[in-house]
Amino acid sequence: MMSLLRRWFFAGLLVWAPLGVTLVVIRFLVNLLDSSLLLIPTSLQPAWFSIPGIGTILTLLIVLGTGALTANLLGKKALGWAEQSLDRIPLVGSVYGSMKKVAETMLSGKGNAFKKVVLLQYPRAGSWTVGFMTADPTPGLQRAAGEIDLVAVYVPTTPNPTSGFLLLVPRAEVRELPISVQDGMQYIISLGVVPPDSALPPAE
Repeated sequence: MMSLLRRWFFAGLLVWAPLGVTLVVIRFLVNLLDSSLLLIPTSLQPAWFSIPGIGTILTLLIVLGTGALTANLLGKKALGWAEQSLDRIPLVGSVYGSMKKVAETMLSGKGNAFKKVVLLQYPRAGSWTVGFMTADPTPGLQRAAGEIDLVAVYVPTTPNPTSGFLLLVPRAEVRELPISVQDGMQYIISLGVVPPDSALPPAE
């Protein structure tokens, strides 16, 4: 009887554990987007603003509306004027400029960020980890490295891939893996429990 109950318990756990984590993540994202309502003074908020999810809907509408406005010539000129004004503000201009470059690289699809999954020895020789090759280092960094051909690799932490380490390593020490970025990210988030579809090359 105990063996049967144990089997039922773990079978139910396999159903509810991923579902529970998914619901927690969705709730976190909804609450984060709902926090955009805090930008509006309480005295100006109508009663229906208290409905959960309203902030999410408004945030999506604002993003879509901003995209529609900046897609035309007049909107692009207004955006350019606003960015020039931000650039003149100390600290704010440098932070905004850096974040804009990151967003353009990640969202435009024109860059080569996170296009390759690689295997490299980190944090010491003989210890292998999975990383993501990003944009090539600038010519200045390459010149500083001399004859060493460097590549920029982002090594995320597990299970939270939004934090990690940026490493500049010799290209010869990096092995490109025949898997997609999605498979690599899934492997990291799952703590290595969910292996990639393709077999990893053996370490020498």
